[in-house]
Amino acid sequence: MQKVWNEKDFDSIPQFVASDYTVYQDTADPWEGKTLNHSEFKTRLNYSFNSFPDINFDIKTAISDGDFVAIMWVMTGINTGKIGGFPPTYKKIEADGVTIYHFKDGKVCGHTQVYDRTTIMKQLGFLK
Repeated sequence: MQKVWNEKDFDSIPQFVASDYTVYQDTADPWEGKTLNHSEFKTRLNYSFNSFPDINFDIKTAISDGDFVAIMWVMTGINTGKIGGFPPTYKKIEADGVTIYHFKDGKVCGHTQVYDRTTIMKQLGFLK
């Protein structure tokens, strides 16, 4: 999370991420149910970075159980890029979420994730 998401260190992806990365469940994620190679994984990252270049994840708790690590986090960022067909709002977001990372051979090979997208939509002014 720190190197790849917060520092946007794409060169470190092969160090931490398996060559086949599956998005198991992540509602409203365009890659949900797909398995990505490193190039596709970078495209997915840029999808978020284009909308929120300063996106940051503050890890609150991490719990490990075998080949799974659950991370509770707070995501913040300012929307300075388009979200789908919507223009930037230049509003700040803050939302809680949980990601369960799946590991194989010491590398992250996928995730299952839930977070408060409704609060984000309200903070951006898309919902009342």
